[in-house]
Amino acid sequence: MHESGLELALVFLLAAVVAVPVFKRFGLGAVLGYLAAGVVLGPFGLRVIANAEPVLAASEIGVVLLLFVIGLELSPARLRVMRRPVFGVGGLQVGITGLVLGGLALALGLDWRAALVIGFGLALSSTAVGLQLLSERKALATDHGRLAFAILLFQDLAAIPLLAAIPLLGHVAADTPEPGWWLVIKAVLAIAALVLGGRVLLRHVFGIVARTRMPEVFAATALLVVLGSAWLMQLAGLSMGLGAFLAGVLLADSEFRHELQAQIEPFEGLLLGLFFMAVGMSIDLGRVAAEPVLVEVAVLALLAIKFAILFALGLRPGKLDVRGALLLGSVLALGGEFAFVVFGEALKAGLLSDLMRDRLVAIVGVSMALTPLLLIAMSRLLRVDGAGGARPYDEIPDEHPQVLIAGFGRFGQIVARLLGAQGIRFVAIENSPEQVDFMRRFGNPVYYGDPAQPALLRAAGAEHVRVFVIAIDDAQSSLKAVRTLRRLYPDAQVFARARNRRHAWQLMDLGAQVVREAFHSSLKLGERVLVALGQPEALAASRAERFREHDEKLLRTQYQVQDDEAALIQTSREAREELEQLFAADRAEGGLDEGGPNAP
Repeated sequence: MHESGLELALVFLLAAVVAVPVFKRFGLGAVLGYLAAGVVLGPFGLRVIANAEPVLAASEIGVVLLLFVIGLELSPARLRVMRRPVFGVGGLQVGITGLVLGGLALALGLDWRAALVIGFGLALSSTAVGLQLLSERKALATDHGRLAFAILLFQDLAAIPLLAAIPLLGHVAADTPEPGWWLVIKAVLAIAALVLGGRVLLRHVFGIVARTRMPEVFAATALLVVLGSAWLMQLAGLSMGLGAFLAGVLLADSEFRHELQAQIEPFEGLLLGLFFMAVGMSIDLGRVAAEPVLVEVAVLALLAIKFAILFALGLRPGKLDVRGALLLGSVLALGGEFAFVVFGEALKAGLLSDLMRDRLVAIVGVSMALTPLLLIAMSRLLRVDGAGGARPYDEIPDEHPQVLIAGFGRFGQIVARLLGAQGIRFVAIENSPEQVDFMRRFGNPVYYGDPAQPALLRAAGAEHVRVFVIAIDDAQSSLKAVRTLRRLYPDAQVFARARNRRHAWQLMDLGAQVVREAFHSSLKLGERVLVALGQPEALAASRAERFREHDEKLLRTQYQVQDDEAALIQTSREAREELEQLFAADRAEGGLDEGGPNAP
């Protein structure tokens, strides 16, 4: 295929559009879809792309942008708090894993210098794959997600002395005459220059650009800062991603953080997908097919050794529970994209042969492809075990609560704060172990368990509860909990959070009193908008209250005909006409879509 820029762009976009939805449909995740597309398109597949190295080099910008966005979420104060997991757990992971894998390579007959490079090169994990998998599962804010990020951050730092040491260990001179100690000093100076210069200049630069009120210039400035920081680190021999990450941290406390994130994320998503495709193209299927047993055994050994070390470090000193340690091992057991660079430099320095380098690249690539499957299998295994006892449901003391709150996210927390402030005794049950552990740190009386389990409800003293509050985010889970409560405690009052009208009708079928989660806050915002437009506060409040009464009446009316689409459409039209008559002075309100089944 003639690889023009337009044709390449079309091929990559088509592969992403086809592969990713298919893989996500079967629960395999976007990363595996991109990797599979890369394998098919690459030089070892259909050869649509004959040379993967230029694509891999260009697509590293996606990893750079990803680390910048992550840096925006971490202020310098939060980063200081993370210093112990970064240098403590991260240092132990790289050191122990590198020595164990290096010792294994030495035992297989390799030279000690080659064994050392191989061991520490394989000790590094893929930042892009690991963070993307955590992000897909919304696990970056969990205990194991934060520890995984801390370890990955140390690995980026550890790559600096590793690359500096390769020429010193090699049999031939490196491409640069600079000694290793000077590379380390240059790296430290580059980091200091970026941190000190960034703190002084970046906010002023973005302040000047923001005053131009030109979004395209702001986006260009954001890309310039990210890529410029990455380029500075690359000049110093460091990871480009480290520079972007530091730039994000420096801007994390600025007033431009949210706008920067909004401008960068579209580029980050596309380029990160391209990076995963490029990694898939780098997997030498010919090498795997030529030595299948060797590659298979090596990949399994790599995953098993790193998983065991990460699991042990996650338990202590990482202070994770068993579930979190297992997930940590599943996310970071793979090899990393930086290993490609390390083994390439080792080849130039005469430490590795062409054959050994190809084998190592194939092993790393296959491990990256298998990691999404490993994490999926582990997540499903833990969910099965969770029902039976990997993490048993908490023992809940029966203190005769008046209220039971099922679901302790933002919705349930507000209800709990209101009750607690008035001394009303309640018990809260949450089915996410991460959320339970997080909320307990703040002294909240929340317990782990499934509120749809009768035994757990009885243990929580549900027979004494006067009011049940179902604040569960997932619609099907909330319906399941309400069915159980209605069956066991038919006379109790049940208030349930409804996602939309359709969900509200399903809850009403079960006899629950519904509160639509977005309705009242949206109505209050609409009232404030009317005041901002010049209406007196009393008049705006009166009209908002009239709208609320009208919509509650419409909800009950449509509840009777919820299965008749024609009747729903007719009642919605009639409601609009009625509103136009009620608010004749404000006919723009009549265009609101208030009656659809997915409305709030």
